[in-house]
Amino acid sequence: MSDADDALEWVKYAEEDLILAKSALRRSKPLTMGSCFHSQQCAEKYLKAILVSKDAEFPKTHDLLILDGLCKAAGILTGFTKEDLGRLSGYAVRTRYPGNQPVPKEAREALEIAIQIRRFARTFLGLKR
Repeated sequence: MSDADDALEWVKYAEEDLILAKSALRRSKPLTMGSCFHSQQCAEKYLKAILVSKDAEFPKTHDLLILDGLCKAAGILTGFTKEDLGRLSGYAVRTRYPGNQPVPKEAREALEIAIQIRRFARTFLGLKR
């Protein structure tokens, strides 16, 4: 089994992204681009961990709406809104280039969405919160 087939490997990477997202916001001058990017990455990896745990295949994508749709197809109803998933998905690319930098409020909201996805995923996977 490769690491990509191990849900706990996805969790390990997701947790590192969560730590980076939080740390970026704690600075005296918050690093909003980095925080939003890592919040998105945390959510993405947790959704992929869920899919791996169900032996569900998924494409190489950063689109959380696609991953959530695959969860639903696998019988996993996450309850996340399209608005939240769509907003967070945008940070996978939006934060990589100049222009349209997120403000601290947006970064805090992105982190909160990632934390909600993390909470759901960890419960689904039977892990401590």
